[in-house]
Amino acid sequence: MQHLNRRLMLAGAASTIPALARAADVKAALGTPRSVISEPPRDFSPGAPPAFSPDPDVLRIEPQFGSLLIGQEVIRRLHTGLHLAEGPAWSSNGMYAIFSDVKNDTLYRYIWETRQVTAFRKPSYSTNGNTFDFQGRQISTQDYFRRVVRWEIDGALTIIADSYDGKPLNSPNDVAPHRDGSIWFTDPQYGGNLAEGHPDDGDGPMNAGGVRDPSVGNTGVGIQKAGAMHQQLPMNVYRVDPSGKIDVAVPFEKGLAPNGICFSPDYTKVYVIRGSGITVGDIAGTRVTNLRQFTDCMVDGIKCGPDGMRADRAGNIWCSSASVLGYAGVTVWNPDGKLIGRIRLPEPCANLCFAGPKRDHLFMTATQSIYMLRLNIQGAAPG
Repeated sequence: MQHLNRRLMLAGAASTIPALARAADVKAALGTPRSVISEPPRDFSPGAPPAFSPDPDVLRIEPQFGSLLIGQEVIRRLHTGLHLAEGPAWSSNGMYAIFSDVKNDTLYRYIWETRQVTAFRKPSYSTNGNTFDFQGRQISTQDYFRRVVRWEIDGALTIIADSYDGKPLNSPNDVAPHRDGSIWFTDPQYGGNLAEGHPDDGDGPMNAGGVRDPSVGNTGVGIQKAGAMHQQLPMNVYRVDPSGKIDVAVPFEKGLAPNGICFSPDYTKVYVIRGSGITVGDIAGTRVTNLRQFTDCMVDGIKCGPDGMRADRAGNIWCSSASVLGYAGVTVWNPDGKLIGRIRLPEPCANLCFAGPKRDHLFMTATQSIYMLRLNIQGAAPG
């Protein structure tokens, strides 16, 4: 019986050899899945075959990242031809995602049902960051006017903040609503150039030597107050109370210009991109305490320059990476600040949000293009 079994096993093994050989031939014919760093590189154009599943550009650094993914889903490019894609946000009421093309002075809308991209607000006055509050109202930062605005349900425009302590803001960049009704925003200098906003009037920190004339190309709306566009404030992070009172939430520290901002799922912590890393602080009423480094955004010795970010419902932080090819895209950090995953894109990524009816699609604004990846986790914030 033992001899017979051995003969049967040998016969069975022999019969599988041709099948294994055929499988090897098929695999060889398919080749290695292309990624954004392969040669030739992956093709994202319409009609191009999708990447192999699992996607070779969705990197599982830690096993726990796998639980946030859907195996058969791959990165898709939705739109291209932009100048500087930024500020994505999801409208659950409208079923669309908005995003800014800052340098093209246009706010676009990606309509979920039709997959169309249309101009939404043009001119946008160099709108950069966007979000939707808990009432579904759009909140935006306008670099041209150096202010934060809210679009009301009836279409009216409300100015949330354009100054502090009687001095004009620098160039509000990113904005996030807190569930207590307050609005938080960062105020760096990035919008103080001709392409992205409004230089200082005359010689100033955002117009050295006064060589740039902000009046040239003015769209006709005008700047009413002389000197209203001249940097006087440090680059702080601000909190706007529901009453309208504005306070400094995170004071500027030299070398740590603020950029992206988001909250933890329970709204007890605030994350701020400052300089080239991410800082986290505890929220105690209207104040932020215990500021500390969350991550320096270094991966394999490469600086994955952070810009915008969002938290998911598990407390992981999904952060854009404006870095070199192979590290450009998205980095994902667990609540302890440990890198658990990466998404490689063929161009630097400026910002991201969670989109879709279930808020389970990562909507990524890269330099010239929009990319999306469906996930097995949802975003924590409403917009």
